[in-house]
Amino acid sequence: MRTMNWGMVGGGEGSQIGFAHRAGSSLDGKFRFAAGALDVDPERGRKFAVSLGVDETRAYGDWREMLKGETSRDDRVELVTVATPNVTHFEISKAFLENGFHVLCEKPMTMTVEEARELVAVAKKANRVCGVNYGYSGYPLVRQMKAMVAEGVLGNIRLVVAEFAGGFMADAADADNPRVRWRFDPKQAGVSAISVDCGIHAMHMACFVTGQKVTKVSSDFAHGIVSRELEDDSSTAFRMDGGAVGRLWASGLAIGRTHGLTLQVFGEVGGLSWKQEQPNQLFYTPLNQPTRIIERGSAGLSPASLRAGHVTVGHAEGMVEAFANIYRDLGDVIDAMNAGREPDPLALDYPTAEDGLHSIELVHAMARSAKNGSQWTSLG
Repeated sequence: MRTMNWGMVGGGEGSQIGFAHRAGSSLDGKFRFAAGALDVDPERGRKFAVSLGVDETRAYGDWREMLKGETSRDDRVELVTVATPNVTHFEISKAFLENGFHVLCEKPMTMTVEEARELVAVAKKANRVCGVNYGYSGYPLVRQMKAMVAEGVLGNIRLVVAEFAGGFMADAADADNPRVRWRFDPKQAGVSAISVDCGIHAMHMACFVTGQKVTKVSSDFAHGIVSRELEDDSSTAFRMDGGAVGRLWASGLAIGRTHGLTLQVFGEVGGLSWKQEQPNQLFYTPLNQPTRIIERGSAGLSPASLRAGHVTVGHAEGMVEAFANIYRDLGDVIDAMNAGREPDPLALDYPTAEDGLHSIELVHAMARSAKNGSQWTSLG
């Protein structure tokens, strides 16, 4: 197995997501943290990168300096993770893709549908991998859900209920907290706040597990803290191309709920329920039978689920390991591209740029619906 050089833009000291990327990228030995432009403050970013073991010649002040420096190296990074505010995702990802780097972009992939479509086209033209970090799809039991649905264990899917609702944006005193404030600024966040920050994670999981895409939505956006320009609570009814109907609740106002990401899938002959805060158990209820608890790593699970586990059954795995599975997928696909062979089909579960485009189309449709009195609105 070859270890590839990996670099990161954003994700500096104090970042909510930076550690999970650094830990996850290295967990399976696919990548080595070799370069970074980690902070909007150049010197702070350089200092932090060096403290993490990055050579000072590859601790860059900004992403443009990193792009120039890495492009000229024989040992350049092969994959670049973009973990910066939403408004910068498109420009940075596009520049690295056009210069031959593979990219993993934090969600949302772009601010606009037009940008998302362009990024899909850029990745295809460059023949580079462009993934989007819907990292929760890396959990072993989420992949087990996907496998069970695909095998027909639940029968035809009738209903999907997705939630990402917690109390993490409920404190009005956080209005001037820079880590919170930018999420409600349309110039930095786009057309929505909680829906694009959290809701699309839940919606991607709904699509990932069911194998269906959303076709139309009816959304209601609310402002629990009235000074915010963008919504901090949203409810959406949606319909999918395989016949399933769905409900999404995304909120930052749900005091008492810590994280709040859950997915329930109901078919003709069974139902599944999973919670991110207890990710090592999946609840399966066959029609007219008692509920069964499926443990991560237990015998008889799907190859996709077992491949995603890192330790034996009975030991907890969490967010870092889920992120690691996305990086393992990307590493396997990049290795296969370099060798001119087809990748392991199980490695193709990583969220793609096309998935990122679908999410942006979805959020924009939700925003249009909310502005029009929750009118049913088609994607596209």
